Amino acid sequence: MNALRTQLPVILLLARRGINELVRVPGAAIPGAVAPAIFVLSTSAVFGKLAVLPGFTTSHYLTFAVAVGLLQGAGFSGAATGVNLARDIEQGWFDRLLLAPAPRWVLLTGTVLSACLRSLIPMTVLLIVTLALGASFPGLDGLLLAILLVPAFAAVASLYATALALHFRTQSAAPLMQAGMFMALLFTTAYAPQALLNGWLSHVAKYNPVTKVVEGVRQGFVSTVSWHVTYPALLALAGLGVVLALLSARELRRITA
Repeated sequence: MNALRTQLPVILLLARRGINELVRVPGAAIPGAVAPAIFVLSTSAVFGKLAVLPGFTTSHYLTFAVAVGLLQGAGFSGAATGVNLARDIEQGWFDRLLLAPAPRWVLLTGTVLSACLRSLIPMTVLLIVTLALGASFPGLDGLLLAILLVPAFAAVASLYATALALHFRTQSAAPLMQAGMFMALLFTTAYAPQALLNGWLSHVAKYNPVTKVVEGVRQGFVSTVSWHVTYPALLALAGLGVVLALLSARELRRITA
């Protein structure tokens, strides 16, 4: 705890540097903020009639699709921090960071924190758009839970993208960062409840840990918030975070060896 308190100013400065990109070039935030809204609206337009099927968890498909859009925005935010890190490695700025007296975990933490903060932008945009178009309000508890889980997923996405950036050391790895997060969300209950999925997708979604996160964010929109749905989402995020943090730390040690 004392180490965290001592290094907190450095972590905040690194996170601020990641946010400065959006301050200096506001247009950089537009794709990540608009894309999830477009995805949710287009998905609702195509699959909207699925909501009339027996066993569907809501009568309004737009409400059902909001959770995936929120997490997609978080995934893009995490991937963006990985791309920025790869750019810093290419330009040599990251080498200067490695010469600083700050511990290596501080460098990772600053990057992850910037992703968490960036994820609030697409989250805000998507909530405004979907609620204005008739999506159900998740309630105060559901909204607070989403504010917790969505940035946490951005942290997981950032750790994944950071590991790739440290491994490949080039911005050419950007498609892998974005595609990995998109596929992790795609093979969940993104389009229909688990009970309505068939074939291989049903099995993949059942064992995909990201499904627990989707259901955790979605519960406030389609029903009421319950601990029975919340704790698996928290466990899934914690497990993914630990595994990817260890992987990122390993890649960081390799790059400094």
